[in-house]
Amino acid sequence: MSSDQQWDIVSGVGVTALAVAAGRAIESTRPDALITDPYAPAFLAAASSAAPFPTTLDQLEERAGASGLWPLMTAYLGIRSRVFDDFLTGAARDGVRQVVILASGLDTRPFRLEWPAGVRCFELDQPLVLDFKLAVLAEHGAAASCAHTPVRADLREDWAFALEEAGFDAALPTAWLAEGLLPYLPPEAEERLFKEIDRLSASGSSLAIEDVSAVEELAGDTLVRDGGTALGIDLPSLLPDGAKRGPREQLDSLGWRYDERSVLESARRLGRPMESAPRLMEHMFHAFARRP
Repeated sequence: MSSDQQWDIVSGVGVTALAVAAGRAIESTRPDALITDPYAPAFLAAASSAAPFPTTLDQLEERAGASGLWPLMTAYLGIRSRVFDDFLTGAARDGVRQVVILASGLDTRPFRLEWPAGVRCFELDQPLVLDFKLAVLAEHGAAASCAHTPVRADLREDWAFALEEAGFDAALPTAWLAEGLLPYLPPEAEERLFKEIDRLSASGSSLAIEDVSAVEELAGDTLVRDGGTALGIDLPSLLPDGAKRGPREQLDSLGWRYDERSVLESARRLGRPMESAPRLMEHMFHAFARRP
């Protein structure tokens, strides 16, 4: 992937945002739903995607025979969404009033979560992705439940300047979220991301990360590769070249306190054990760091 490539919602990494929205839509139809996203189906309806995405449990069952990836992916996305929902709302309950969602894609947390008074939520992503999302939300009369500030920026470039220009206050503790982001960043952009987060974070700030330590192996897995192909996604082509140090090593070096748990442990805690998950998922983690 070239460093100057822009992503819209039906190409490149943008397509993965549609897949994630489909996962949230399906999770929302479960009788034991971990999250509720009333806007997710609208994104799928509005997008002119070459591949059809299921948005309900019934459609998921119909598609399961065509790709075994869908049941696994939607189960995981429900768990991931709830884990990071709890992180952000927990930080807000503890008094944090500034939230930053990095590479937000079609995330709707500023609209679907209940936020305490005074919370301001910044979300950063490519201009074409944010423009699509905000147009769909406006068409459906969605209203943010916090002070909502979209920031059009490329996280491979000087995103921090755009964030500060939008009104971000580095003197306030911040809850940061990097969900579904790190695998797509080149090594130098990932290191710059953590350094900028550190620079912009007051004491008491926290960061939640989806850490895929075996991303190349995961992308090369037959189930994942074939499932991606069925959606028109060539996942290996979206991944940058070069070895990475990993978020734990980088944040440790910056003085953050780092903790993590496997996604399988997150699943067990939420009463959704993934006993039949591929072994590669043992290398996927939900990580949480705090700046003293």
